[in-house]
This record gives sequence, C-alpha cells and structure tokens, in this order.
Amino acid sequence: MFSCKKVRNLSPFLLFLPLKSYAKPPCCLSVQTIERLAYFSKPHLLREICLEFSRQFSCSAAPNSMKLLLDNVVLGIGSLEDMEIRLEQMNIRVTPDLATKVIHSCKILPASTSIGSGRSRSRRLLRFFIWCLRNRDEDFGDDVFNCAIRAFTEMKDLTAMAIAISELQKMGCRMDAETFVMVAETLVKAGKVDEAILLFRNVVEKKMPYEGDNLPCITVIVHALCSKGYARKAEGVVCRYRDKLQEENIGIIYRSLLHGWCIYGNVKEAQRISKEMKSIGINLGLSSYNDLLRCICNRNLKFNPSGLVSEATDLMMAMRSSGVTPTTVSFNILLSCLTRARRVKEACNILSSMMHGEVKSSPDQVTYYLVLKVLYLTNRITKGNRILDKLISNGVMVEARFFHCLIGILCGIENVNCAVEMFEKMKSQCRENLGPTYDLLIEKLCRNGNFDLGKHFYDEAIENGVALKISSDLLDPLKTQVFKPARSQEKIILGEYKGKVLLRRRRGTKR
Repeated sequence: MFSCKKVRNLSPFLLFLPLKSYAKPPCCLSVQTIERLAYFSKPHLLREICLEFSRQFSCSAAPNSMKLLLDNVVLGIGSLEDMEIRLEQMNIRVTPDLATKVIHSCKILPASTSIGSGRSRSRRLLRFFIWCLRNRDEDFGDDVFNCAIRAFTEMKDLTAMAIAISELQKMGCRMDAETFVMVAETLVKAGKVDEAILLFRNVVEKKMPYEGDNLPCITVIVHALCSKGYARKAEGVVCRYRDKLQEENIGIIYRSLLHGWCIYGNVKEAQRISKEMKSIGINLGLSSYNDLLRCICNRNLKFNPSGLVSEATDLMMAMRSSGVTPTTVSFNILLSCLTRARRVKEACNILSSMMHGEVKSSPDQVTYYLVLKVLYLTNRITKGNRILDKLISNGVMVEARFFHCLIGILCGIENVNCAVEMFEKMKSQCRENLGPTYDLLIEKLCRNGNFDLGKHFYDEAIENGVALKISSDLLDPLKTQVFKPARSQEKIILGEYKGKVLLRRRRGTKR
C-alpha cells in the first residue's frame, strides 16, 4: 500500500487529501486528485510521488517490465535518443498488450505530472510507439494503433497523431469508429478542415480500411464540419457522395447542414436548406427552428433591429403551422437579441404575453433575467423592481446566480443602494452560494467609501460561515483606495449650459 507517512513527508500541502486516498493504488485515484498533487507540490517532490505511483501501479497491475517502461517513458529524464538507448538496454519483449497498457498509462496522467510540458510527454510516447513497431516480435493489432491515435488526439498533438495514422495505413490496420470520430472532430476544431476531409475520402475510397459502415462516417464528418460553421465544405462532401446516402440518414445530414449555415450566419442559405427539407418531406423539428430563429435574430440585430419582432413572429407562426410549438427557449433567443439592441418596450411586451398566458410558454428565470437586465441597464429601476417582486410572489424558482448577475449590473451602473436592497431579497430566497455576492458587494461598498456597511456585510458573512475570497485589508480605509466619480454630480440646466458656452465664445476662451 502507498505509505501515508511518506507522502506527508514529501509535502505539507498534501494534508488536505483524505486518508483513504493514500491507501488506494494510483489507478483508483482520479485525475483531479493527481492535478491537485501536481499543483501543491514542489517539482522534485512531485517526481518522487509519481515514481511511487508508477511503482505501486506496476506492482498491482503489471510485471517488472511494465514498471521499467513507465519509469523510462513517463518519468524519464534526458532526450528522446537517451530514452531510446535505455529502451534498447532493457531488452524487454514488447507485446501488444504491454504496449497498450503503457500508452493508456501515459494518457491518463495529466500533463503536469510528467517531466516537461504536455507536448514533450506526447513526443516521448510517440518515440516509444515507433520503437515498439520496429522491435515487435508479433504483429500489432488494430487495438494498439487505435489506442495510440486516441492518446495523441487527447494530448492534442496533431503531428504525432498524423504519424500514427500513417503507420496504421502502412500496416493495413483498421481504424474503428470511435477513433475516426475523435480524429475528425479534433482536426476540424484545430482549423485543419482540408485534412479532415482528406481523411474522410481515404476512408470512403477504401484507401484506409475502416471498421464500420461508410454511412456513419459521412454523418460524422458532416456533423463535425457543420458544428464549426464549415457548412459549404460539408455541403460539398454531401453532393459528392450523395449516391452513398440512405433515406433514413438524409434527415440527420440536412439538419446538420442547416445548423452549419446558421452558425456561419447565412440566413439565405439556411432558408434554402429548410425549403429543401420541406420539399422532400423532412420535418425541421424544434432544434432546427431554434437555430434558424437565432440566425435571423442575429442578422436583424446587426442590420435591422426594428425588424426583430416581426420576422421572429413570422417564423413562429410557420413553426405552429408545421406542428412545432415555440418553447421558452425560442422566446429567450428573441429576448436575448432584444436586450442587446436595448428594445425595452418590445421585450416587456413579450414577457407580459408569456406571464398572462397569451402564448403557451411560461417564463423561466432566464426570461426574467433578460428583461430585468435591459430595464436596469436603461435605468428603469422602479419597473424592474416591480417585475422582480412579481417573480418572487409567483414562486418562480431562481438560483443564486440570477441575483448575483443582477447585483453586478446594478453595481456597474453605480446604483449600489438598489443592489443592497436586492441582496436582502436574495438572502430570503437563496441560502447557498452567497459567497461571491458578498465579495462583490463588500468590495464595491469599500471602493465607494462606505466602509461601515461593507464591514457589516463582512461580519455577517463570517458569522453565518460563508466562505469569502476577499481580504480583510479591504475594510481598512488606510489600505483601500476609494474611487471618486469621474463626472460631476451637479445637474446642469440646458439653458444655463448654453449661456456659459456663448459667454466663453465671446471671451475667446476654449473652455
């Protein structure tokens, strides 16, 4: 078993871990636990911990050869050539099962627990993988190659991943469906769209053996491209391999294309895809309609804010005519754009229609938050407070984050008194997660010079056992800088201001 005393001698910061975790082998420890070890420990002490982990792991799950390989590949010191020389000196017979275990062990360890950065760890693993291919006594099966490719993909080392794929092609092994999904999504996320399409073509045209049907492969590449807005590339793939598609999967591909054009922001192409779907009898569904609604609202937000409600209403009528009822999420999409455009009256009308049952969707906390946000940002405090009181009286369940965001908005517009009143309402509605709001209000009050109220909230939080992140030095007027308002608080009458400007012009002064 792993020695509890030894770990505590290595670093005093490890005392926060439960005692049961020391008795577990490293394969039972979570990645978060290892990350905490890596964060709180010193580098040389961390190396001793990792060596002990590898010894315990090798003793419980693998023979002595596994221990030697882990110590050399995962925790070894020196260049890649030095590592390969040590591997040659070990004279270990590497089997497919042993290689898979080493690759998996390197993959599950976080980057901070190995020597160097995550990239150096992946390159050490790549050199070990190539060395295994050169010195193998038996052919490596598909599992070893797929495990290595997935490991390099999770490490986000695209070069090592490409080398492993090329070795898979040379050996004539098969790439399974899970590996292809990971590789395709990783390439698209990295912006290497052409390489992802080339990989797909190699699979479809039988240049690379693939374990599974080609049809899911087409669905995967189209979904990966459309998820990042590469709808034109995805549509080109669909047009080229249209004869390979089957009827039961055409709907999935069309919905992906619609989603891709909506992410790209091309309303015209998205509407064209939706018309094609209707013409061949494919139902759009709620998610597709919401994508189209978001795309139309974002377009109108940039070019025609006054047409937000009218075009969204037309689309919702089309949804109802096709048998799809707009949900609260649909109205929240519209309210989000109205809030960004500061269309206060239209946002309040939508909330009123939802509250009085004029539509079948009831408002949730996101709906109330969007409307209250635009009211407070436009300094309509009284109306916002009335809506907030209705929310509380109607018994709508809200989280602490709801009040925290609104208090942050009020502090941002320098209405601290209203923020304090809302905080009192928050304490009556929410009993948990009050720490961030205490931090926000105490710092704002002290920065504005109201140290008495800030100290009152600080003592209240300490008394109630709320964990605070701010320092007690913030309550000291000698240590905290008070920010004065940038603008003068005096209200200038328009007539007096014009008279002062004319007088300055007559005197020939600039100010």
